[in-house]
Amino acid sequence: MLSTAVADSIFLFQSAAGTYVEGSWLDIFWPGAMLLVAASAWARDRSEKQLEVKGKTLFTVPAACALVGIGVLVYDHFQQFNLLAVSLSTATLLAVVVRLAVTFRENRRLFELTRGEAITDALTGLGNRRKLLSDLERLLEGPSVEPSLLMIFDLDGFKGYNDTFGHPAGDALLARLGAKLAAVPTAEGGAYRLGGDEFCLIVRVGEGEAELLIDQACSALSERGVGFEIGSSFGAVLLPEEAKDASQALHVADERLYAQKHSRRMGTDRTMDALLEALSLREPDLHMHLDLVGSLAVETGLKLGLRRDEIDELERAAQLHDLGKLAVPDEILHKAAPLDEREWAFVRHHPLVGERILRASPALRNVATIVRSTHERWDGAGYPDGLAGPEIPIASRIISACDAFTAMTSARPYRAALTTEAALAELERVAGTQFDPAVVSVLATHVRDGYRVERSAYHQARYRA
Repeated sequence: MLSTAVADSIFLFQSAAGTYVEGSWLDIFWPGAMLLVAASAWARDRSEKQLEVKGKTLFTVPAACALVGIGVLVYDHFQQFNLLAVSLSTATLLAVVVRLAVTFRENRRLFELTRGEAITDALTGLGNRRKLLSDLERLLEGPSVEPSLLMIFDLDGFKGYNDTFGHPAGDALLARLGAKLAAVPTAEGGAYRLGGDEFCLIVRVGEGEAELLIDQACSALSERGVGFEIGSSFGAVLLPEEAKDASQALHVADERLYAQKHSRRMGTDRTMDALLEALSLREPDLHMHLDLVGSLAVETGLKLGLRRDEIDELERAAQLHDLGKLAVPDEILHKAAPLDEREWAFVRHHPLVGERILRASPALRNVATIVRSTHERWDGAGYPDGLAGPEIPIASRIISACDAFTAMTSARPYRAALTTEAALAELERVAGTQFDPAVVSVLATHVRDGYRVERSAYHQARYRA
């Protein structure tokens, strides 16, 4: 390529000057260049590095062409070339200018695209946390700040929706809710997704408008369907009245968000206490059994790497997994002889009853989903839905194994309590058919490392799995 470029340059120069002669030494360059190209095709590439294109090399060819063109025009100023040479040089310079303009426009487009991606949430198209911080700082830095409302939202019920319908459905739900939040009147592009199921909104407010805007935003971040209900908790801050900078505003909003979630959790605890009291009235000795199942399930869940919120739901579900037995008649629940088919139908129905009771409380909907599946089996032979393997929520699999272990180490009217080692051996025997093998492995290790089942009067109570 270099040989061809040199020959062409000399040819153009001699042609412009009228000194080119056919058959001279210059004609050797062109066939020589073809031979070099052919030889390069057979050459072995000994380079181990990837081809790297640096930004400066993009300007090498236009710069070289521009210099040649300028040189021709300068030479023409002192000694006249023919018209063709001057025209080619001028055209070269124009082509260089056009090429540089195209390159600049493309670079600017890429810069704007990169900048947009850096401040935009890819899933919802809303602004991300970086854009929120930038907008907040710009809003609060002026000498006179228009009254605005900052709201941070955390979705309630989203985790249960994700577990039930899958992550693609969860992503689609987030996109729908984000679009609804952005459509809130006066939002004017001030809607953001901070990550996960957290959203944010900044809107300008007038006197008495804050409450209406909060209601509209909460309504936008809610959706209800068969088997699910999504709502939100929020923390709101009036700017600049309650915060003077971005960091303080976000801190206050976060505090109020988690205060609201805590108050709702306290309400949930009161609901749980009432339900557990109802169970205790039905079976006074059941409370200790449920506490043991709950503590064992929590330890197992922690060793399996569950998040803090998942552990909280696991503990609640473990304590309430037998709630549906309130609907099972005493003569069936406490029957010492084997159950007939009609009686088994009552027992198999109790997870659904427990789920329906828990779903009446919005804060316990995720717990209800776990309770429904606590009697499923790893091989799909359980009830009520015949789920198998990973289809069963992990919390349900943990409770199932822990409940079985606690029951086996408790005395029954028809058999004595098994020893800890015998109960673990039975769990390991049916791991992979009745129970999740990974859960059984973690549970057995935890028990053998020092857990001891407390022996007390509750071991005489009668339980049906």
